[in-house]
Amino acid sequence: MVVISNSMEQYQTNLAWDTLLDLGRPGTGPLHARLSRALREAIRSGRVPDGASLPPSREMAADLGCSRWVVTEAYEQLVAEGYVEGRVGSGTRVRRVEEGAASPEGQVDRPAPAAGRVAAPSGPLPVFTGQRIDMAPGLPDLRHFPMARWLAACRSVAASLPFTELGYPDRGGHRQLREVLAGYLMRVRGAVVDPLDVTVTTGVTDGVTRACRAMGLAGIEVVATEDPGWNRLREAVRVAGLESVPVPVDEHGLQVELLTDLPQVRAVIVGPAHQFPTGAVLTPERRTALLEWARRADGLILEDDYDAEFRYDRRPVGTMQGTDRSRVALLGSLSKSLVPALGIGWIVTPPSWTEAVRETEVRPAAPPLLDQLAFAELVESGAYDRHMRAARKRYRARRDALVAALASLMPDCHVSGAAAGLHLLVRRAGLFDAPVVVTRAAQLGVDVASLDAYRISNRAIGMGLVLGYGNLGDGEVTEGVARLAEAMAKPAGYT
Repeated sequence: MVVISNSMEQYQTNLAWDTLLDLGRPGTGPLHARLSRALREAIRSGRVPDGASLPPSREMAADLGCSRWVVTEAYEQLVAEGYVEGRVGSGTRVRRVEEGAASPEGQVDRPAPAAGRVAAPSGPLPVFTGQRIDMAPGLPDLRHFPMARWLAACRSVAASLPFTELGYPDRGGHRQLREVLAGYLMRVRGAVVDPLDVTVTTGVTDGVTRACRAMGLAGIEVVATEDPGWNRLREAVRVAGLESVPVPVDEHGLQVELLTDLPQVRAVIVGPAHQFPTGAVLTPERRTALLEWARRADGLILEDDYDAEFRYDRRPVGTMQGTDRSRVALLGSLSKSLVPALGIGWIVTPPSWTEAVRETEVRPAAPPLLDQLAFAELVESGAYDRHMRAARKRYRARRDALVAALASLMPDCHVSGAAAGLHLLVRRAGLFDAPVVVTRAAQLGVDVASLDAYRISNRAIGMGLVLGYGNLGDGEVTEGVARLAEAMAKPAGYT
């Protein structure tokens, strides 16, 4: 307990809360978020010391001239973040934070700052021990996985599965799931699919690795990849023994015309419906040009359809595979529509490539049989379609809230990319060191990614931050942007 000379606890009786707290200007966010931010800063700076009691919510509200709800919301946020704790009979007290305390474990691995860049501003940084806010790309909303429906599907298929199905699985995946996937992709993605050409994989990376191994055996040695682009796909090319050549991406997607200057390239990995991380959609002209290139080069297009069903301003763009199934292999997975932990994906290959791709299988060759059949059950029952409709509605509202918060709290920044998927790209006028901002944001308890982490050499699209909103709590949007705005501000000692 912190005491003063008259033995009174240190709270509102000897702290002028209305002058101590800087609530910022009206219009810079909801009042409860501004209050929690002001209290957080007062605690970090030591103006409100360790062990101090905060006033009861009713008295704080009277001091600040606001509603009691505003104060209780702010207090609850600080409790969740670990700055204060509520004790029965003792009110709300500031927690003592030990120097050097480790940050919470169990976070998703995030890209490290690019080599040669400043890792963090000089001088001491706050040690964040509260609730972290996940604004890094890569995850869907893990809270809304339909666990009960999934368990029901598992029980249903297990109860009716003949014992004859319990032997060694088919190399291409269970026939029922391949048939269900073929129907779904034709109905929803406009693909042209024969179930015989569907191979069930453990994810998109697995599918790319298999395709690259097959291409290597066929004499294809060089694969073009998007720059910037998803690092794991470049790594899959390398693991398969092929060379990856980066091709720049601009606001219209892959710069297809540059492929004519790369005669050694006979395959390309592309995300035409929603490129990661720029959010660009490949224009119709470039889609046509890319298909024409594949025909001239006798090449293969690997179409990464990772989150194409999440489009919020119009219907999703159909697949390139539906235009020419002989030159395009379509890849997808459940990592964004359900959860990555299921490890279920697929590759729809041109008929001439199907057997070659299946011959490159490694263990595990496919997801567990019961999981394959459970997913087939979800699709056939209509539960998967209902889940996707609810997910699109939820993500659209969350993206709108994130864009609005960015406009309000970071007005010098602008959002790039289509209204789609589970991430967006944020840029700011003028120069800023995105890797440093990422490091500082992590110190403030919010996880984001730098555009630098995903590119090889393409500097034409400038600096940027990649923000994911898939696993971002709806109530965390404003606070997450507020912390990011603080990280973007130039601190003392910043170089």
